[in-house]
Amino acid sequence: MSSTALRRTALDALHRSLGATMTDFAGWDMPLRYGSERDEHLAVRNRAGLFDLSHMGEITVTGPQAAALLDYALVGNIGGVKVGRARYTMICRADGGILDDLIVYRLAETEYMIVANASNAQVVLDALTERADGFDADVRDDRDAYALIAVQGPEAPGILKSLTDADLDGLKYYAGLPGTVAGVPALIARTGYTGEDGFELFVQPEHAVALWQALTEAGQCVGLVPCGLSCRDTLRLEAGMPLYGHELSTSLTPFDAGLGRVVKFDKEGDFVGRAALAEAAERAASEPPRVLVGLVAEGRRVPRAGYAVVADGAVIGEVTSGAPSPTLGRPIAMAYVDAAHSAPGTPGVGVDIRGSHEPYEVVALPFYKRQK
Repeated sequence: MSSTALRRTALDALHRSLGATMTDFAGWDMPLRYGSERDEHLAVRNRAGLFDLSHMGEITVTGPQAAALLDYALVGNIGGVKVGRARYTMICRADGGILDDLIVYRLAETEYMIVANASNAQVVLDALTERADGFDADVRDDRDAYALIAVQGPEAPGILKSLTDADLDGLKYYAGLPGTVAGVPALIARTGYTGEDGFELFVQPEHAVALWQALTEAGQCVGLVPCGLSCRDTLRLEAGMPLYGHELSTSLTPFDAGLGRVVKFDKEGDFVGRAALAEAAERAASEPPRVLVGLVAEGRRVPRAGYAVVADGAVIGEVTSGAPSPTLGRPIAMAYVDAAHSAPGTPGVGVDIRGSHEPYEVVALPFYKRQK
């Protein structure tokens, strides 16, 4: 047992003053919920929610060969990302196994910020540092340099517009620009993990409380509420977004996860995992691996990660994430299932919940897609 104290974000005292239920998440003491998880979830779907995501791991890569290093270290074409834009990508082992999924922001010609999952930040930092050998580029641990606040939901643009003169209308999805929000210098990114429009604001930790309070005040009249990690999980599940440790792991390649599109074989030069991933791509084309699908319950019992998916008395897959869906009003799950049972509407599919085979409908992901 580790006796290491939990890390606390710059907003820790504020969360406690709001009555948050705190939980250990990847070594951080984080708000799980402030009140009702369902109310927080529905606020994001219909109005807006405010999240503290300061546990995410920021890593900065700078130098003349920053792009070349990232093209070698990651599976995506990072050199092709324009300044001010962001890209979803992955970092893999030499055997093709996924170490983490990442968002990479190109802040300047020779400067990138990589955002890793909290649980994998050190692994990603170590891998990038090791892979930087021989490149004229520096890898810097910037986890303590940023607090990260997200405002997500249909009212998010209006709330943020009232606090900044940055060109939000011109800010595309998966793009970022420097600006000032409520007097606080910030990197304003139009990214998120909820299936809604919204923004993630990277600021210095000493400015986090003032920014949170300004957003709270600006959003009061449209129903903005503080939101914890619990509703973040149900929101991303409804949106069909993978979570590392559930849908993604070192035992899966991007092709096994149905995310082979993030691997760019057409970029110049070698990259870590290229040979293994080329083999995985060939295998996936000739013998489709298990497919990630959505499952919607016919009853009320909630499936959990690790539960077996069954058909005709045989195990055909495994649940990776499951929860009640506040938007659909029924339990849902993501699961890897044999290709033969992956088509939407496949009859006879169920989940083994403590010995009882509960009927589930196979559906295409995502469960929820916002109206544009």
